[in-house]
Amino acid sequence: MNRKTLRMLAWRSFALVVVLTEAWQVQAQNAKGPYPSMAPLEQYLMERNAEIALARSAAPESISQDAEVMVLGRHDYETAVKGKNGFVCMVWRSWTAGTDDPDFWNPKLRAPICFNTLAARSQVPLTLKKTEVILASRSKDQMAEAIKAAFDRKELSTPETSAMCYMMSKQGYLSDRDGHWHPHLMFFLPLTDPAVWGAGPPGSPVLGVKSTLDQLTLFLIPIGHWSDGTAAVDEH
Repeated sequence: MNRKTLRMLAWRSFALVVVLTEAWQVQAQNAKGPYPSMAPLEQYLMERNAEIALARSAAPESISQDAEVMVLGRHDYETAVKGKNGFVCMVWRSWTAGTDDPDFWNPKLRAPICFNTLAARSQVPLTLKKTEVILASRSKDQMAEAIKAAFDRKELSTPETSAMCYMMSKQGYLSDRDGHWHPHLMFFLPLTDPAVWGAGPPGSPVLGVKSTLDQLTLFLIPIGHWSDGTAAVDEH
């Protein structure tokens, strides 16, 4: 898989403000794209049971069947199923992408994700805050300001050691160009140099991206099968 494509997909799909290349920055800043503003809220919502099933598809059934499941409501995410194992599964929407991302307002974007306990303590509140502000204001600038203020007030926290998540859903839709992309695991750390994981050099299986807004570095490791156990075919 082309590494430039991998990095662009990571930026689009995993809720980070990522500087990839100067060319991509210019393209993202100059092009209005097909989604210049938020669509009607109904286009981002799902039928409740369908969203529960999609959220659970982020991880193998042995994990997701006992996880807490959250679904998007008209004002924020709501707990639809109480969990037993500390994991939290949900479906990210487009506004968890970087604010310069052309898909930021894409109403078709659905990214199933399942956090372990340590990741859920920092990443679920971050997702809820972004969603609350977006649904109230329809403004990415107000969202960014609110996230910075929440970190300043210690209402949001940086990731703990061993924070990770599963993104292994075959049913996810991560962008118009790339569809469900590729199954992978993600590991969350406070802001650090991706080179400490060997992320980025040719041949490395690890991708690393930093987000100043989210105050973390994210490491992504593609894997060879979906959550249902079927093999992942490289389509890109």
